[in-house]
Amino acid sequence: MNPLLSKLQPYPFERLRALVKDIQPNPAYRPISLGIGEPKHPTPAFIQQAVTAALAGLANYPATAGDIRLREAMAGWVQRRYGVTLDPATQVLPVNGTREALFALAQTVIDPTRHRDQGGPVVVCPNPFYQIYEGAALLAGARVAYANSDPARNFAPDLTGIPEATWAATQLLYVCSPGNPTGAVMSLDEWARLFELSDRHGFVIASDECYSEIYFRDDQPPLGGLEAALKLGRGDFRNLIALTSLSKRSNVPGMRSGFVAGDAQILKSFLLYRTYHGGAMSPVVQQASIAAWGDEQHVAENREKYRAKFAKVTPMLAEVLDVALPDAGFYLWAKVPGSDTEFARGLLAQYNVTVLPGSYLAREAHGINPGAGRVRMALVAEVDECVEAAERIVAYVRSLS
Repeated sequence: MNPLLSKLQPYPFERLRALVKDIQPNPAYRPISLGIGEPKHPTPAFIQQAVTAALAGLANYPATAGDIRLREAMAGWVQRRYGVTLDPATQVLPVNGTREALFALAQTVIDPTRHRDQGGPVVVCPNPFYQIYEGAALLAGARVAYANSDPARNFAPDLTGIPEATWAATQLLYVCSPGNPTGAVMSLDEWARLFELSDRHGFVIASDECYSEIYFRDDQPPLGGLEAALKLGRGDFRNLIALTSLSKRSNVPGMRSGFVAGDAQILKSFLLYRTYHGGAMSPVVQQASIAAWGDEQHVAENREKYRAKFAKVTPMLAEVLDVALPDAGFYLWAKVPGSDTEFARGLLAQYNVTVLPGSYLAREAHGINPGAGRVRMALVAEVDECVEAAERIVAYVRSLS
């Protein structure tokens, strides 16, 4: 067996199941889960109709590069959303959700034969983080360096904590903006710093932007990586790959549809890798994706649902917890009294509400686990259920004091 598999750590939800396996939730309350970031709003009818209308496509093998009409739809959305012009033939590729692409990209760009005299190649990722970043790095033969989030800087990753020798061996850096779990959005100054580091050390930046369309002010949509590059005079998008998805934007996580865009040279190699890896998107999903990327009304309606939930839930929780409205995304990243794992156990036992301990989303680095003492709450259910969960959380916290 591949010996690198032994380096993988249990997924956060596997650890959560083990944490609460002996808990008998209070039967007086129906179960409410804020633990998993899976959209629960209904899939728009027009996307469902596009799926059924395209079922004849099941009779055809899809090309890994995708239908040019799909790539044009994706490039058109990037133009409308960010003011960035992409070549659909060379700078955009469809992928089966960002998770698949985040993993496959590391296998494409990491060269395990380089930097052996420095302990091997390095992948830098934020801390806390989406665990695919870590797993992709380890299975590509790299080691992981963690940039801890800084609460004093709106949870931006602290890149100053990464030593120069580590940067010198870095081949790939993952960023997530808006962030999971913190909701933090990178500023243009932070992007400039990243690009400067990339130019100096030659590493690729993978910008995970799957939460980009859930935000709270129409005049401040989150800045994207491609948009930042263009603003900073990097119109060739060198060493930059942005990744996004329909899952959160359009409430179709089961469709597994997204795309990557950016540096044409990297995408050429990525296409080669995915051709052998079997990364082609179903023709049915391609046609439904064309419809989804071409419509913004359902996205705005979806955004309003999240705004309504956060407007009600955040002030309630802020009365008893250190928590604030994030820049974007659908998570609350709350500081809790005492241990985050014990908080999660007690809340489930007494009030039948599931939250995810923040320490399970991070690693101990630079002497601390930056997720410790916090929990992630995914406000993905309908508004009434989220409000009921918040009421129970408030009652539980007050019972602790």
